[in-house]
Amino acid sequence: MMEFNCVQFLQNKTILVTGATGFLAKVFVEKILRVQPNVKKLYLVVRASDSEAAMKRLRAEVFEKDLFKVLRENIGEENLNTLFSEKVVPVAGDISTDCFGVKDSNLRERMQKEIDIVVNVAATTNFDERYDVGLGINTFGALNVLNFAKKCVKAQLLLHVSTAYVCGEKSGLLREKPFAMEEIRNEAGHQLDINFEMELMKKRLKELHDQDCSDEDITLSMKELGMESMLITRAKLHGWPNTYVFTKSMGEMLIGNHRESLPLVIIRPTMITSTLSEPFPGWIEGLRTVDSVIVAYGKGVLKCFLVDVNSVCDMIPVDMVANAMITATATHAGGSGVHMVYHVGSSHQNPVTFGEIHEISVRYFTKSPLRSRNGSLIAVSKVRLISTMALFSLYMTLRFKLPLQLLKLIDIIYPWRSGDKYGDKNRKINMVMRLVELYEPYVLFKGIFDDRNTKSLCANQKEDETKTSKGSMFDFDPKGINWGDYLTSVHIPGLITHVLKK
Repeated sequence: MMEFNCVQFLQNKTILVTGATGFLAKVFVEKILRVQPNVKKLYLVVRASDSEAAMKRLRAEVFEKDLFKVLRENIGEENLNTLFSEKVVPVAGDISTDCFGVKDSNLRERMQKEIDIVVNVAATTNFDERYDVGLGINTFGALNVLNFAKKCVKAQLLLHVSTAYVCGEKSGLLREKPFAMEEIRNEAGHQLDINFEMELMKKRLKELHDQDCSDEDITLSMKELGMESMLITRAKLHGWPNTYVFTKSMGEMLIGNHRESLPLVIIRPTMITSTLSEPFPGWIEGLRTVDSVIVAYGKGVLKCFLVDVNSVCDMIPVDMVANAMITATATHAGGSGVHMVYHVGSSHQNPVTFGEIHEISVRYFTKSPLRSRNGSLIAVSKVRLISTMALFSLYMTLRFKLPLQLLKLIDIIYPWRSGDKYGDKNRKINMVMRLVELYEPYVLFKGIFDDRNTKSLCANQKEDETKTSKGSMFDFDPKGINWGDYLTSVHIPGLITHVLKK
């Protein structure tokens, strides 16, 4: 592997970043501007009507966030605004359309002449996303980004952010290898046909419009189509549990198949959590995967949960993912015939189980309880952890569904009672079961993500930093994480500060 220096590499580079308002993309952009203000240009693609609206959105959703406070303190507000105006070019676009739907031909031509690196972070991450939206962004959107990158005359690399869970529900040691479309066959021997999936979706969408269905009915039908295509066919035959990972896996297949001579690096992070150290510890935006469970427990509303306490919860701090992205870009840009895959996670080198996370959460909230709206301290107790879906369904039936039938009977006998208590409780139970079904593949996950490529990349980066005396400026080694300290001193306090209090 070639020697490199990430800071030097970023100097005078022009980089396109899609999905710029997303959690990971923000951290990636902040890191570049903080360590290398002499980057030439950052073209940031966001959904907006025009460039002015795009910049307004970037300022509100990216640059004015707490994430940029260290950079703001380092160089001052005025210099920061100058840096943004000189280095950042807002691009109003949508990756689900050709050339991102950029209407300004001069801007489009300038981008294609100047861009050195294309970084695709745009995605819809809803597990039960509408099938048309998932295909448009995660699958064919990825192909649109590739096709645009191939038109950039100076393009040295496409870095595509995927997810480690494109593996589906496989178990054991999961290798860092690209998808080959011809390998994906169902039990009858038929190869997965991505174009057929798109035509199926378009046909169904046309039928719904022809029937003059409401927007709400169309959304529901598109969600059902995506989940049907997988839960009835795809998951059973190929192992994909939801629309998100299915459409992301097809996106990987398309860009791998059509990349031609363009160097391609695919980053597959696991569950991304708050910053470990940069630009400061604990920054996070929104509740992410396991965070919903941690917060529900802290609020005293989580009494039971489906989880295998011995299953590994593969988490990785967001700043480590950004560091891995920059390092992989610096390493492979301009490389001949490159098609590399990197798992960026912790399960192989530094695993933590769901049981350990639960114990850590119990200790944290017992010592530092949250307060309710009236100011009283919320007492927490251990959650009933149930290890199989069958047992969880039985528990829900005995604990909630049977008493609910009695409530339904009371509503029938006494119809004049105020409120629909049966309906309200039934909706809540159905919502819980729906969430549990969506999370089931991950809380019972039996895979470990092999990361030998990432480990090699990390070792090479550390060796180079030693030579240049830069220290761990781009650290992404999961072995250095103490999960107890991270969760109690960084992550959970970060959730409280940046999510709950806002």
